[in-house]
Amino acid sequence: RGAYTARLRSRGVADGVGAAPAARAFQHPDDAMIQGRIGPSAGRSYVVGCAGTRRVVVVDPLADDVDRVLDRLEREGLTLDLIVDTHTHADHHSGGRALAARSAAPYALHEATTCAGVDERLRDGAALEVGRVRIDVLHTPGHTPGSLCFLTDPYLLSGDTIFPGGPGMTGSPRDLEQVIESLTEKIFVLPDDTRVYPGHGKSTVLKKEKDEFAAFSSRPHRSGLCGEVLWLSS
Repeated sequence: RGAYTARLRSRGVADGVGAAPAARAFQHPDDAMIQGRIGPSAGRSYVVGCAGTRRVVVVDPLADDVDRVLDRLEREGLTLDLIVDTHTHADHHSGGRALAARSAAPYALHEATTCAGVDERLRDGAALEVGRVRIDVLHTPGHTPGSLCFLTDPYLLSGDTIFPGGPGMTGSPRDLEQVIESLTEKIFVLPDDTRVYPGHGKSTVLKKEKDEFAAFSSRPHRSGLCGEVLWLSS
């Protein structure tokens, strides 16, 4: 797949990438760029990459939006390096394989995800170089075993790991424990001003989620808690 130039490397190498507002106008050619909600679907897809080189990754493309993704890439002169899903689930009708079939870019998921038609398997701690922008890969199991988040400072694409007010849906108490472990070990250690873009709904700021989680953690909870959990009311 000839257009694939996003290179995997070990975590811990700093690039000094600048940050721009999540909009279509960017302040500097080396800025990370994020564009969200490609189509009218309930889920959110994102284009993230390098404003200077116009090389991008598409995160969580939805089946109904593949034509819109391709139209946007062509209209804005963007080169697609990689297609990734934060997870696979019943409410996430992925267009990843369809988009890969219609482009020169490979399709990637976490290595724990059992799914056919995947070209690349991502590991926790890997980093994607997209143009001059670095995107860190964070494995955050809980909502699903292969859930991923993608970090390009100061933006976090969180999939269904965390939303404004709580974690993603969990199917068992152990799943809730696991997603909380993922959050406390990998997400809540990030800077307070990290902007969180989830797989559904509105974005949030990480400090708000840290404060509400602290309130959740300070009080007892019923045995067997799982499902839809809200930090301030569950």
